[in-house]
Amino acid sequence: MPRISGINLKDDKKIKVALAAIYGLGKINVFPLLRRAQVDPEKRTKELTDQEVAQLQKASEGIPIEGSLRKMVSENIKRLQQSGSFRGMRHSANLPSRGQRTRVNARTKRGKRMTVGALKKELAHKIETAKKEKGKSEEKK
Repeated sequence: MPRISGINLKDDKKIKVALAAIYGLGKINVFPLLRRAQVDPEKRTKELTDQEVAQLQKASEGIPIEGSLRKMVSENIKRLQQSGSFRGMRHSANLPSRGQRTRVNARTKRGKRMTVGALKKELAHKIETAKKEKGKSEEKK
């Protein structure tokens, strides 16, 4: 199992697909990396030689991937939050920051649905009776 940028690549996949598992490398920017490292994109990961793995490691050094990219993204978000920009406030509130509507969508960002203000009649009746009983007990004291 070759290891590139701290990530173990799966042996049974082609190298063009296996490299896409690395954060910061996608299906599109894998091909320039493979071209720079002079590795065939159709080769399986288990078929790579040690020299080819070293070439891939060397070619990926110039690209911000994994830890350095994650750090860059988090620093950018912190900068937006500290400056008090609209995007920074949306990140702080854990809401979509790129103009998406949130009235009916954005469930993954906003979380599970919570009903506000609408109660069933039985529950509302129980609450009212509990309040009345609490009021009567306070009057006796």
